[in-house]
Amino acid sequence: MNELITDVKSLEIETLKNLKNSKANNTLRAYQSDFRDFSSFCTKNGFSSMPTEPKIIALYITNLSKTSKFSTLKRRIASISVIHKLKGHYLDTKHPIIMENLHGIKRTLGSRQKAKKPILINDLKLIIKALDEEKKEKLRNRALILVGFAGGFRRSELVNLENDDIEFVDEGVKILIKRSKTDQSGEGVIKAIPYFDNQEFCPVIALKEYMKSKSETPIDKKIFEISDKSVALIIKKYAEIAGLDPSRYAGHSLRSGFATTAAEFGAEERNIMTMTGHKTTQMVRRYIQDANLFKNNALNKVKI
Repeated sequence: MNELITDVKSLEIETLKNLKNSKANNTLRAYQSDFRDFSSFCTKNGFSSMPTEPKIIALYITNLSKTSKFSTLKRRIASISVIHKLKGHYLDTKHPIIMENLHGIKRTLGSRQKAKKPILINDLKLIIKALDEEKKEKLRNRALILVGFAGGFRRSELVNLENDDIEFVDEGVKILIKRSKTDQSGEGVIKAIPYFDNQEFCPVIALKEYMKSKSETPIDKKIFEISDKSVALIIKKYAEIAGLDPSRYAGHSLRSGFATTAAEFGAEERNIMTMTGHKTTQMVRRYIQDANLFKNNALNKVKI
């Protein structure tokens, strides 16, 4: 009997490990950060955060709605739910008191996110030219920004690139993404970036030059050797030097900039999705819609 109890406990431990391994480290950290905020709310108000109940969740999101976006409310609920599952507790996040409260908040606040601005072609050129101000990390930052834009990369994908993931070929460069937000099982995908006609803004040449400069020093396993937060800071820094409003740009601006620009130049939806790794068309169609706001505008037919 004792042996059976021991076996069950070891199975429970292994099961928890499997649940944790099903999520990327960055995702787990985000869940934990969200849950800490919820725990703080519960502690201040004398509630139990683990396990909790739908009524407490409803009170929490009502309080949160005073200072946060609607998308943040949904993410916090998802995070609280995941942490409960990891701890072996059931939580009904579809309970009417939560869902009806969300609907009411949505009608009051609206649900459309104020997205960061995409880096389009003209913005990209200004930012790359602003890199002339840089001396120490010019090659790295130039490669980071151009490759990030051309490949429609997520920040996490960029900073996790390793030397073995890069293969230069006659047509350009093939980059292996071992794991991403939409590929948690690690099947991997290869992104192909061709040479650009304009060498000044060519991501393949920029990456080659940067990697060549790295080979003269002790080689680190990671290509860029920075955190995902640093990607956003670098973009903001050079956006400001270029005369752009840094508060309107973030790490995601490279990815959204690629998708919007590709759509503007007539790239097909499925080809954009192949590069960005989107699994559904919803977000890609939003980029296409943004790209066509003026191109397919009915007012283009109006002559005054």
